[in-house]
Amino acid sequence: MTAPLKDIGALDRRLTLEAPAETPDGAGGVTRGYADEATLWAQVTPLSARADVVAQGAGAALCVRIVIRARAGISTRHRLRDGTRLYRIVAWRESENRRFLDIDAEAQEY
Repeated sequence: MTAPLKDIGALDRRLTLEAPAETPDGAGGVTRGYADEATLWAQVTPLSARADVVAQGAGAALCVRIVIRARAGISTRHRLRDGTRLYRIVAWRESENRRFLDIDAEAQEY
């Protein structure tokens, strides 16, 4: 476990929290995507990287730790966006002082 965040000023990056959304496609089905839910201040810390094979091409997965202020309703179905980088939420937990959420995520470019 990492040390708890003590300085709120360490939340120095603006991320957009995106929630899964479905919209009618006009043919009786739905199109699945994401809709912006909130803009949050966060701290993003790289943890590790690993080689990946995606569609028979070389790639890499970057694992990060993201810290945000505590909020209800976060799940692994949500994702976070920073410009063209997406962070897929793998797991999350409350910090020891319950003021923050520690999020384990994988970074992807789109």
